[in-house]
This record gives sequence, C-alpha cells and structure tokens, in this order.
Amino acid sequence: MYDDLLVTFGNGICEGLSQGLGDGESDVVFRRTFSALILAECVTRDNVARLLPVDVVVSWADRALTWFVGERDLRGFVPGKGWAHAPAHGGDLIGALARSRHLGATELTVLLDVIADRLLEPTTYRLTHGEDDRLAYATMAILHRNALGQPLVEAWIGRLGATAQQTPPGDTGVVCEWPPAHVFNTRSFLRVLYLQLAMGVRGHDQADSAHFATQLDMRADLLLILKDLLAGLFPFARREDASPSGGSVSA
Repeated sequence: MYDDLLVTFGNGICEGLSQGLGDGESDVVFRRTFSALILAECVTRDNVARLLPVDVVVSWADRALTWFVGERDLRGFVPGKGWAHAPAHGGDLIGALARSRHLGATELTVLLDVIADRLLEPTTYRLTHGEDDRLAYATMAILHRNALGQPLVEAWIGRLGATAQQTPPGDTGVVCEWPPAHVFNTRSFLRVLYLQLAMGVRGHDQADSAHFATQLDMRADLLLILKDLLAGLFPFARREDASPSGGSVSA
C-alpha cells in the first residue's frame, strides 16, 4: 500500500530541497538536509523493490544535485539544534542514486563531477564531522558499478589533485591560515578514498552488500594513482625510493 504512494511522497520531499537554498546559515537548512536523507531512503526502496519508472528517479536526481551544489550552509553539528550535515546527507543521497539501475554511465559521471564540485567550492567550513567518509563511500558506490572508463576516473582524481596540491602563497607580509578549507577538505577526502579502496567497504545490509561484492575493475590502478598523489602531499609519507634508514647523514 505505501509503495503505491512512493512517487507522490518522493515528489513532496523534493520540495524541501529548495526551501531557502542559497541562503546563509539558518534553521531552514534542517528541512533541506533531512529532505535529502529521506529522499535517499525513497531511492533505496526503489533499488530494492524496483517500483519506479526511470523518469521519476532521474527527476529526483536532478533536483537532488541542484540542491547539493547550491547548498551554502555546510555546518555539521549545530549546538542546541542538532545535525545539519548537508555534505554527509548529500553523500548518502548520491550513494543511493549510484546504486540505481536507472542511472547509466552518463549519470554516474555527473554524480562524480558533483562530488568534486562540492569539495572544490571555496568555503569556510572544514569537513570535521565524518562528511569526507560519507562522500568517499558514495564515490565507492559509483565506482563499484564498473560503468565508467578508467581515463575518466583518473581525470576526475587529477582535478581534485590539482587543488589538493596547492601550496602556501609566497611571503606577502600577511599571515593567513593554510590550507584554506576547500583544500583541506579535498585532501581529507582523497585520504579517505584511498583508505576505502585499500580496505574495501561493505553495504548497509545483506542485500546492499551485493553491490560491493562485485570486483572493482580499476581498483589496483586507482590505488597506485592515489598513493602517488598523497605521497606528494604529506611530508612524512614513506616514498618507494627512500632508503630503509631514511637516507644518509652527512658530516
């Protein structure tokens, strides 16, 4: 009975995604972010029961991504009010969409690009409440579809890497915080993505685990690319060409 109402319910939830979108910090953010979380459950229900036509899911995806790239209130936990958590909830929604049979290679490419757009957008908010984990998990859901070509994914990593590799400006006489939040966020995301690729991930439940049971075709190559990128970002990373003793010491 309730499945018959899924389209109407999901369409109504989508209305909440646009309420106050583009504004600064306000309590309306809770309606947007929890609309995203509920919409993720609607998509997940269709992934399990195969209830919805393609046009409905694609419409929901379009509205979801419009919200995600347009969201300006990125606060995590709001004291006295609870979790706003837009990047995390957006990651959950993208992960649900990534599992949808209605989304092919073109749509999955858009999902990847939107994750990058969100990370690279200049902001003052640092991802310190697990948002990077959930965005990386959404990325893993996309990659495990094995629908994207490796050159495309490598170019996507390269786009993120270009920002992650930014260095502090030269001596300008002005003391500033480094790295800026979007560089910090991108670096954190790449670290988590490498870890999830290396360790593997599991589904939310037994049924969902089948999605990640499929071998990720480009896993080994992506690990090497990310390892090389991350080694260049962090001064204490062990490099393959380093001697076991850490190098010689001159007098």
